[in-house]
Amino acid sequence: MLQVQRAPAVHDVVVIGSGAGGGTTVKVLTDLGINVTLLEAGPMLDPMKDFKEHVWPWEVNHRGSGPAAESYFGKQQWSYWNAPNGYWDVPGEPYSVAQGEEFRWFRSRILGGRTNHYGRISLRFSDYDFKPQAFDGLGFDWPVTYEEMSPWYDKAEGFMGVTGTHEGLRTAPDGNFLPPVAPRVHEMLVQRAGKKLNIPVIPSRMAMLTKSIHGRAACHYCGQCGRGCHTASAFTSSQAMIFPAMKTGKLNIITGAMARELLVNDEGLVSGVSYVDKATRSEKTIRARAVVVAASACESARLLLNSKSTKYPAGLANNSGVVGRYLTDTVGYSLGGSVPALENMPRHNCDGIGGMHVYVPWWELEKKNKDFPRGYHIEIGGGFGMPQLGSFRGAAANAGYGAGIKAAARQQYGTNVNFAGRGEMIPNEHSYCEIDNTKVDQWGIPVLKFHWISQPYEIKMVQHMHDTFTAMIEAMGGRVPNRSFDPAANISKGGQIIHEAGTVRMGDDPKKSALNKWSQAHEVKNLVVADAAPFNGNPDKNVTLTIVANAWRAAEHLAEEMKKGNV
Repeated sequence: MLQVQRAPAVHDVVVIGSGAGGGTTVKVLTDLGINVTLLEAGPMLDPMKDFKEHVWPWEVNHRGSGPAAESYFGKQQWSYWNAPNGYWDVPGEPYSVAQGEEFRWFRSRILGGRTNHYGRISLRFSDYDFKPQAFDGLGFDWPVTYEEMSPWYDKAEGFMGVTGTHEGLRTAPDGNFLPPVAPRVHEMLVQRAGKKLNIPVIPSRMAMLTKSIHGRAACHYCGQCGRGCHTASAFTSSQAMIFPAMKTGKLNIITGAMARELLVNDEGLVSGVSYVDKATRSEKTIRARAVVVAASACESARLLLNSKSTKYPAGLANNSGVVGRYLTDTVGYSLGGSVPALENMPRHNCDGIGGMHVYVPWWELEKKNKDFPRGYHIEIGGGFGMPQLGSFRGAAANAGYGAGIKAAARQQYGTNVNFAGRGEMIPNEHSYCEIDNTKVDQWGIPVLKFHWISQPYEIKMVQHMHDTFTAMIEAMGGRVPNRSFDPAANISKGGQIIHEAGTVRMGDDPKKSALNKWSQAHEVKNLVVADAAPFNGNPDKNVTLTIVANAWRAAEHLAEEMKKGNV
C-alpha cells in the first residue's frame, strides 16, 4: 500500500456487506432518514446484464459449460447459469484449514451477496430453537425468545414475500404468508408417500412472490430463480432493499471496497473503517458515528479479529474470547431415486417457482430415545428440469446411440426424485475459525484458519436421513441404488451447505458473549453485527429469514439509540 487516504467527513452509519443482513440494515436506516454508506467488496449488480434468467443452453458457447468449457476440465467453481458472483476459491484470497480436517468457505463478491442466488427457503426458528439448552440441555440459549422475535419475522415476511400455509406445527411456526403454489406431479407422489409413512408434507415457504407487493411483480413461473430474477419476484437484498434505498438519496455505495480493519478512538468506540480500494490497491479510511458489520459470519469474525489495538489486543469486541468460536453450518445429506411411475409421463409445463413447492418439516420432535437431538427438514427436487449438459448422464452407457439413446433419454426424463436433509448442528468448541498469522491475501489482510469436526449427533442424524429417504422413495414405488452406506463418509463437509453461523454470538453475559440481545457489542456500543454471526445455534431451518428479522430489529434499535444520543 503506497499511502493511506483519510476521509475528513464523519458518516452517520457505515454498513459493511450487502447481503441479507447488510441489505436489511440499509433499508431500515434509510427509511428512517439516516444517511448510510455501504461498503461492498464486489462490483455493482446490473440484473438485466448479469442474470441469465431466460437464456437457453443452445444460445451460448459450450451450452453453459463456461466461456472456455471450464466444466469439462473441472475448473468451473460456480454454475455458468447461476446468478453471480460466487466462489469456493476466490482468486488471491486464500484461507487455511487445520490438518486432517475439512471445511469449504463459499464467498460472494457482488452487491446483494448470496441473496442473488440462494434457495430462498424461508423458515422461522421455533420457540425451542431460541432456548435449546432449556429444552434439552444442549447448546446455548439466545438472549431473546420466539415471542420477542415474532413481530420481526412478521415484518421480514411481509416485506420479502414468503409463500406458505398455516399448519399449527411447533417445528414450523406459522407466519405472515402469501398464497402457496400448487404441488407438481412428483410432489403429489411425495405427499402420498408421506401419508403412508406418517410424515407431513406441506406447502413450501419460499421468498418468491405469488402476488405483487412493494412494487415487485408476481412470479411468472419460469423456474429459473437460481439464475437471478429480472422482475425481482424472487427476493434479493439488492433488488428489494438496496436499489430502492438508493432512490431515497440517503445511501452512498462504495463497491470494490475490501474492509481491512475497524478503527477505534481513545474511548474504545469505533471511529471508522480502513478498507482497500481494490481498483487502485490503495488503503482508505472512512470515519463513522456507528458501524454495522454484515459481511457474513466468517468474514465478520475475520474483520473483528484483525481489528486489534492496545485496548482490544485480542480483536475488537472480543474481551470474552468468543469471536470466531462455535462456528456452525447446516448438517446436509441428499439421496435420489428413480420412480417408474413417472416414466414416459406426458410432457407438460411444471416449471413453477425455482425450487420445491412442498417440503417436510421435522416430525419427530417429541419422539423419545432418538439417536440424536433436535432434527432436520427435507427439501424435495424433481420434475422436468431444463435439459442441459449432464441431464442424461448414463443414457449412452445404458442404451448406446441413435434411436436407443433418444428413447432412454425420453423415458428417464423427469423420473428422478431427490430428497435433501437439512439438519441442526449443535455448537461445539472444536469447530471455529481464527486468524492464520502465517498467511495473508492479495490485499495484505491476514486470512482465516478453520477447524471443524462432525459430532456423533450429526452423523447419526445422517443415518436417519438416509433411512427415511430410502423409505420415501420405496413408498413411491421407486428404486434406490443398492450400496453400502457410511453416514460419516456421506455427511456434508463444513461450510458446504453455505449456512455458516455463530461466530460472534449474542448473550446477556459479556464474559461469555460478544454482543447483547440487540446484536450490539457489549464493549463497543456503536458497533452492531447483523448477519448470522450473532446466532447462538444453527437449527434445522435455513438462516436467511432470521438474518433479515434480527437485522431489522437491530437496525431499528440502533436508530433509536442514535436518536437518544446514546450512539
